[in-house]
Order: sequence, then C-alpha cells, then structure tokens
Amino acid sequence: MSDSESFIRMRTLQVIVIFIFAVILVRLAYIQLFDHRYAELAEANVLRHVVQYPPRGEVFDRNGEYLVQSRECYDLMVIYREIDKRGFDTARLCEVAGVSRTKLERELANARVRPRAPRLVTSYIPKEDKLRFDEGNFRGFYTVYRTVRQYPRKIGGNLLGYVSEVNDTYLKRHPEYKVGDYVGMSGVESAYEPELRGKKGVKIQEIDTHGAIKGSYMNGRYDSVPEPGKYLVSTIDARLQLLGEELMRGKVGAAVAIEPSTGEILMMVSSPTYDPDELVGRDRGNNYMKMLYNKRKPLFNRAVKAKYPPGSTFKLVQGLIGLQEGVLRPSDLHVCHNGYQAGRLKMACHSHASPLDLRFAVATSCNAYFCYVFRDILDNPKYDNVKEGFDVWKEYVESFGFGRKLGSDFLDEGNGYVPDRAYYDRQYRGSWNSLTVLSLSIGQDALGCTPLQLANLACIIANRGYYYIPHIVKRVEGQDSLDRRFYERHYTKVDPRHFEPIVEGMWRGVNVGGTSTMARLDGWDVCGKTGTAENPRGRDHSTFLSFAPKDNPRIAISVYVENGGFGATSALPIASLLEEYYLTDTIRRPYLLDYVKNMQIYYPVYDK
Repeated sequence: MSDSESFIRMRTLQVIVIFIFAVILVRLAYIQLFDHRYAELAEANVLRHVVQYPPRGEVFDRNGEYLVQSRECYDLMVIYREIDKRGFDTARLCEVAGVSRTKLERELANARVRPRAPRLVTSYIPKEDKLRFDEGNFRGFYTVYRTVRQYPRKIGGNLLGYVSEVNDTYLKRHPEYKVGDYVGMSGVESAYEPELRGKKGVKIQEIDTHGAIKGSYMNGRYDSVPEPGKYLVSTIDARLQLLGEELMRGKVGAAVAIEPSTGEILMMVSSPTYDPDELVGRDRGNNYMKMLYNKRKPLFNRAVKAKYPPGSTFKLVQGLIGLQEGVLRPSDLHVCHNGYQAGRLKMACHSHASPLDLRFAVATSCNAYFCYVFRDILDNPKYDNVKEGFDVWKEYVESFGFGRKLGSDFLDEGNGYVPDRAYYDRQYRGSWNSLTVLSLSIGQDALGCTPLQLANLACIIANRGYYYIPHIVKRVEGQDSLDRRFYERHYTKVDPRHFEPIVEGMWRGVNVGGTSTMARLDGWDVCGKTGTAENPRGRDHSTFLSFAPKDNPRIAISVYVENGGFGATSALPIASLLEEYYLTDTIRRPYLLDYVKNMQIYYPVYDK
C-alpha cells in the first residue's frame, strides 16, 4: 500500500470517528437541553405532580338566580408501576368507582404503555364514593378533585351549552389544552370559555418506592394554587325562560325575547330542548348519542341557527323600504279582491275591507298591498332596470340584520339568507323581473332568517330604526363592561320618521281589529304582527313578532312554530302569554295557557 493510500485511509477513518462523536454530542445536548422525558422519568420515581383543577365560574340569571353551578366530584387516576403486584380487589374498585370491568381493563392496558405516567380511569366520582375509595387502600390508584356542572333550574340546554372532556380532534385545534381537561362545547359555556375555566394549579407529592405518599415536596414550595373561573351574570330571566320552555314543549321551533333598550336577551328557547344535567356525569356519552340521533334534533339551537322563511312578518320591512324610497305614502290606497293578480299570476289573500291604506294593510296582513309596494320598489324609474332596484332592496334588507350574523356572543350564530341578483340569474338564466320574485314581497321564496334575527327586527321597530347587538351576558366578574360593540347603536337605512305608521299598524292589528287581536293586554299597548310561512313539507309554519308597550317598550319577542298553521293559531298565543308574564308577573288567561299546553301538532318530517 502506497503512502498516499495510507494517508487517505487514515483521514477517512478520522472523519468517520469525528462524525460519530459529533452525532453523540448533538444527541447528548438535545437530551440535556430539550428532551425532558428522562428527567421526568427519573423525577417520577420520587415525585408525583397532581393537577389541581379550578372550579368553573358559575352563571346567574339577571335577577341573581343560579342557572349553572359547580359541585364537587373526582377523577380516578392510576400509575401502573405503583399498582400492588399482588393484585387488588377488582370487583370492589369497579363498584366504588362506578366503572365497568371492561373499561377498567382497557385503561390499565393503556396505562401499561407508560407505566410511570398518570392515566385517567374514569371521571365524575361523587364525594361519597370517593370516601369509600379511600377506605379501600387501592395502591397505585388515587383521586383528583375537580368540579362538575349542575343546573338548579334544569333549563336552557341549548342556551347554556355543556362541558365535556377534550378529545383528540379538539386537542389538535387547541394545543393549549391537555388530556383530561374539560371545556365548554356549546352555548354560553363555549362562548365564555376563557372567563369560565379558571387556571389550573399543581400539587407535588413525594412518594416512596411502593407508591405511598410521603408528604408534600419541599413543603409545598413549588405548588401552585388553582384560580377559580369568573362568574357570569347573564341577561336571561330564568322564570321567563322556564315558562317559554313549558309553552314550547311538544312543538318544534324557537322563541326569543329581547330588551329593546339594551339588546339584552331575556329568553332564548329552542324546541325541542334537553335537560342540561343529562350531559353531565357518567352516562353523558350515551345521552349525547341519543340526542344526536333524535330526529327532532334537540342539540340543534334553532333560535340562532335555523333558516326559516319570515312570512308575513317581513311585510313590515317592505313597507319601511317603500316609505324610504318614496314609492309609498302611509295614506296610499290599494285594492285587494282576495289577492293580487297580474296576468296569469295570482297571490291569494284572506277577506277584509278594500281598498286599504298602509296602517290597515299592516293590521290585516294584506298580501296584495305589499305586492304593490314591492313591485314599486324594484320597478322604481330612478333605477335603470329591475336588477338595480333589486340590489338597492337587498341593501335595505341587510341593514335590518338579515342575511348576515348580528355579531352576538353566540359563537355558532347563523347568517340566514337573502338572495342576491346572481342567485336569480342562475335560477332564471338571467331573465327575470319583479313579478318573477313576487313571493319575496310576503317573506317567501329563498328568504331565510333565524328567530334571533326576527326578534331583532321587533327591536328595530320598537326603537324606531336602530338596535343593539343581541347578547346573552350582562356582566363578567372583575370586568367593568362588556365588549364595546354591545353598547353601540346600529341604524337601518330607513329614517326614524317612517317607522310611526308601521308601529301604528301593528298597534291597530292588536288593539283595534286585525290578525293579532288575541295578543291584546289591557293597559299595555301591545304591538304585533302575525306571519304564516308556506311550508312545502306539511302544514304552514306559524310566526309572530311583537313588542310592548308601544312607547318605551320593555320587551320585543319573536316566536316561530314549525307546522303551526296560521300565525295567530300557534305562535301568537305563546308570545302573548310570555309578554303578559314578563310585564305583569302573572298570567290572567288560564284558558289560553291550557290551549297552548294542550296543542297537538303533527310533524311528518320528524315523526315518520
């Protein structure tokens, strides 16, 4: 072998040796500086870090009544390495912890993978069972204190939401959480999760080689105390919410009541609802699956997510747009001979006096009158064509809060739907006019809105042109105010002076003669508007929109009952009873209460 070959070989060996040492050094540095697994494993031989869960903040109604409380319970944990090698009384542990033998064996198998790490076996162990567990001396098993939700009034399932343990999917989206954490999954619990959850603490315990606790590490120097979650004062009136859920029982739909002067939601009912306590405790998973596959969808919050045609309640918006656009005056008369007819197109209407002005048209809910108004808006000669007029109409409608989220503190609030010209261009290949879309005049066709948006419309009319964003929380512990957006007035594109004839028409419809006379309350100047929405899958939907009193209103309400028939048949009596109860603190029409509670509605879509 030549000297040059020997030199190259020596250099190659040197490079290889240096590379190997470099890899070892890098690995050692990584373990020392970044990888804490080995330190944790070594520490686990003598120390146990026990998470201290904070109690979630409680939720009160606007009058100080508890809506949500927290009660004491425990998680059962296991460290596989510390289990007594001689075994333990499996049957006794399963009985005390309320866990099946199959689940226990499954969790022990999972714990065997990381024998020194704590593993959750089961949750929701009540205090009395925890005391029985302590008497059993199950080495390797221990309990961790936490709280679980309870609902004293058993109301507001969709409104308040529920709390559940995070799953793998949730952890991927929210890496700030850990296995074993519980978070709000819907409603107020979800929307105000950061305020309600509090901050976890930790307690470090010294343990011996047999897993027995020797005491607190360093006298608790490194322990941290959990910080409880903040309490919330909601805008809800618990008694009104309870009555609303009673009146809507057996029906499908929603009811929303708002205080017009603040935007505070007084009541939000989605029917069917559920007892929120059913989604707490050991049987939570089974109950959740039953609700999930229930055809009536009790977990679906119809109050903020459903898209319903507004029906005749939408005539109020048409009248206001017509007044603002100058194509309508309150004194304008239109004829109605049981409907509106143009060529072969006819839209039917019920019998009433004719001709009639705007106020009487609102009171009697005349279809023909608002067909004239709607066509005058779209065919206004100041616009080049009907599509331009339609674009202007759509902008007005959206200013009333339709076709978009209102910005409430409900994270899952829906948009509803207001069609644009592109929608009709697709439907009719670009060839359409005001007659083609005439059913929009009475709140039909592709229009879709949430009951929250309809209640907000009642607020807008009650306030003569503006609204505050509806919200469900009045105050957060430790905060002087809410988000500033809840204190700002949002105005429509219609001048306030145009609202008076609409308000007068709604008042007449209740107090003089019209479709809403059943809603009359002596001394309260109730204003209302019925709506009957066509339904291709069964009986028409019933809806009613109202506020009271006429001046300085205290409550605005919308009720929507699927398959309920005429607006005055189902939705009106429910809304009227709720208004009466809120304004007078009593119900003086027991016959109407019995009528509503005994109402039977057939739901072919859900019941087949």
